[in-house]
Amino acid sequence: MLANSQLIGFVATTDLARSRAFYSEVLGLPIVEESPFACVFDAHGTMLRLTPVAEMSPAPYTVLGWAVQDIVAATSELSSRGVCFSRYDGMEQDESGIWTAPGGAKIAWFTDPDRNTLSLTQF
Repeated sequence: MLANSQLIGFVATTDLARSRAFYSEVLGLPIVEESPFACVFDAHGTMLRLTPVAEMSPAPYTVLGWAVQDIVAATSELSSRGVCFSRYDGMEQDESGIWTAPGGAKIAWFTDPDRNTLSLTQF
């Protein structure tokens, strides 16, 4: 039923202005619409809505991720913009924080200002 419908992503934030700056200025996503109820971005054809909430507890898993062609270049660019990549005990990650999965995918994780876990994956 929904196979032909567009997906909309939602990310909660306790500070819409702070998250707007992160997603637009640091991650480079174009803003489509702004209101007191949401800041809407175009994430390469997918609508991403930052939604303000009074309080939140970040999920202990990835809530949003991007497939990238060159994860080394992407982590380098984001690092130059102030993004710190997460390190996890028991996972062998390189100096950039990139982990190579058993199937060969390369993954790096980082957080937004509300500590939502985001990721980059090179398949």
